[in-house]
Amino acid sequence: MLFNSFQFLVFFPAVTLVYFIIPRKARYLWLLLASYIFYMCWNVKYVVLLAASTLITWTCGQLVDSFRKPTLRKLIMAGGILSNLFILFFFKYFDFFLDNINALLDILHIAAVDNPFHYLLPVGISFYTFQALGYLIDVYRGDTRPERNLLRYALFVSFFPQLVAGPVERSKSLLTQLRNVDNVDRKHLLNHERISTGFTMMIWGLFQKMVIADRLAIFADTVFSNAFACGTVETILGAAAFSLQIYCDFAGYSCVAVGAARVMGFDLMENFNTPYFAVSISDFWRRWHISLSTWFRDYVYIPLGGNRRGRGRKYGNLMATFLVSGLWHGANWTYVVWGGLHGLYQIMGDVLKPVRTWLIEKCGVKTDTESFHLGRIVLTFCLTAFAWIFFRAQTISDALYYICRMLTKWNPWVLFDQSLYGWGLDTTEFHILAAALLLLLLVDLVRYKKQTDIGHFLYRQNLWFTWAAVIALIVCTLVYGEYGILFDSKQFIYFAF
Repeated sequence: MLFNSFQFLVFFPAVTLVYFIIPRKARYLWLLLASYIFYMCWNVKYVVLLAASTLITWTCGQLVDSFRKPTLRKLIMAGGILSNLFILFFFKYFDFFLDNINALLDILHIAAVDNPFHYLLPVGISFYTFQALGYLIDVYRGDTRPERNLLRYALFVSFFPQLVAGPVERSKSLLTQLRNVDNVDRKHLLNHERISTGFTMMIWGLFQKMVIADRLAIFADTVFSNAFACGTVETILGAAAFSLQIYCDFAGYSCVAVGAARVMGFDLMENFNTPYFAVSISDFWRRWHISLSTWFRDYVYIPLGGNRRGRGRKYGNLMATFLVSGLWHGANWTYVVWGGLHGLYQIMGDVLKPVRTWLIEKCGVKTDTESFHLGRIVLTFCLTAFAWIFFRAQTISDALYYICRMLTKWNPWVLFDQSLYGWGLDTTEFHILAAALLLLLLVDLVRYKKQTDIGHFLYRQNLWFTWAAVIALIVCTLVYGEYGILFDSKQFIYFAF
């Protein structure tokens, strides 16, 4: 069930209305039922995997809390982690693993191994697996108490607003809130500010997805699919378009998820904080997919040693974390290269820091100026956009060919001969996109300067302005939103991860 679908337009109000009026003790059971129905709309059979991951981590959490012997507790935790990772590996990475084995066998002139398994990738498996593993690790560390109620824990793993594409929630936040749903009175639940700001967040998220991301996708897909016919200008614009597309697509989903949860009285973790205003790659990762980047920091980078064991070990830990992060995104070497590039960016940034400082001093560059700050933002965007080429390409060779066209086929005249309008978007569509991107820039500037989301920002304005803005967003989304065949809106990119 897509957020940008008629199904969800009916499903969410119905679920929320019933949630508001049923007895307190039945609230979490109703949300659990709704969450499983939401997931089964994708594929009924794969709900078994969701239930299995839930049952394994819940059982291991109870056992870890029951025993006091460190070795036994560690074995139980390891068993829970490995069993969940095995499920993830089998359904997401087995084909990738077998393809690479067969490639090696082909080099050795050995017959290939047939794949006896054929299945679809379960939607959201990486997200709910990591959320469940985070809970188990937190219980082992003593950072959270184990949840005795299996059904309440099942709701934590399957809570439908963030089930299939995050944010990857922590037990100390979401599970704590779910434990308190029985104690929230109806007057507190029907909080005007929460409902109003949550609804606004949902509308803005759908605008980002349907008006901006899906329109950018038309141009980006056309360019990446026809790189052989593109020159420098088209490929640069294609990479920039995909960079903005994936941001609006994923941030749009997160806005809808956060907004939907807020309407029902829950606070989800912020997942994006103006990432393209970042002044360095490390700053970018403090702003991009925050729930996942902090997950890898807390459960991979720091346990590996973080930066506590010397510079060489720090760089090794950084690279390992980003390579794993890249592989998490998909079973393809292109994702690994994408992650490796971000690891390399951070390592080189740290290594070259003394050189940069020396050059800035020697050249007399003023670092406290808007121009210097803007330059860092532009450079960071260029580095991330370059890495996104590998993320978007089907193969590494496709990415390298794309980069080759970008660097060797200089064609500035296409900026003036209107040939760019032949790459999926006509003049009108480009104008709509330009206006939407200006609005995105304005909203992100408000977020960057005021440190508040669009929901709370509009709520604090005069009533006429708030209503005008929200109605305009609704109308623009309905009129200018991009729809697929038979008005079936496009799937969010991160559903595939």
